[in-house]
Amino acid sequence: MNISLRTDERLDYLLAEDLRIIQSPEVFSFSLDAVLLAQFASIPYRKKGKIVDLCTGNGVIPLLLSARSQAHIWGVELQPRLASMARRSIAYNKLDEQLTLIEGNVIGIEETLGKELYDTVTCNPPYFIHHPNSEKNMSEHYAIARHEIELNLEQAIQAASRLLKQGGKAAFVHRPGRLADFMEWMPKYRLEPKRIRFVHSKEGKEANILLIEAIKDGKRDLKIEPPLVVYTDEGEYRQEVSEWLYGK
Repeated sequence: MNISLRTDERLDYLLAEDLRIIQSPEVFSFSLDAVLLAQFASIPYRKKGKIVDLCTGNGVIPLLLSARSQAHIWGVELQPRLASMARRSIAYNKLDEQLTLIEGNVIGIEETLGKELYDTVTCNPPYFIHHPNSEKNMSEHYAIARHEIELNLEQAIQAASRLLKQGGKAAFVHRPGRLADFMEWMPKYRLEPKRIRFVHSKEGKEANILLIEAIKDGKRDLKIEPPLVVYTDEGEYRQEVSEWLYGK
């Protein structure tokens, strides 16, 4: 299938899923965090299931989830340039019947998608609190994706809750330093934290990624899963992560 690429764009492989994705080093390229979230999230398998990915960027998480589920998946992205990349990747992979890209703000997205209808919401939100001078050397695209300029963590949690039906699951990836915020704001919006997994770059290093999943109106019963270590001492991906990236 022919696809239109801008001069700064390239067509990369999602090897484990045998899919392709449009990326741009000048605008947006997905990170390992997205792969980890796509593997961590509890999602429905059957077609009748409904999944929403907030802050979808170039659509990497919906693409990854499509290999694990037959459910319909909506991706929500504020930035038109990134939304265009996601739409074209969906079309290139002939996934138009399963994946839908919504260009719009996460805040109030339930007015477009409907309230309390979805089984799973995933979100890889901006990580960094916005300070007026902290993004001055970044492109606008990277600044919005990485900093809480248009969306903060509490707003993302609230949006997830409004979309989820009772018993639905919200899965986030973030930095461990924001764990206290999750534990405060998730219950505030009827999301009970149920699973946490910390990710470490190497054995003996501090955790640098947090994976957390909550159930809407769930009972209190939090499980801390075994830590995930990404690299061996030699700097190679460990087997579990390598299989997620490249397949078995």
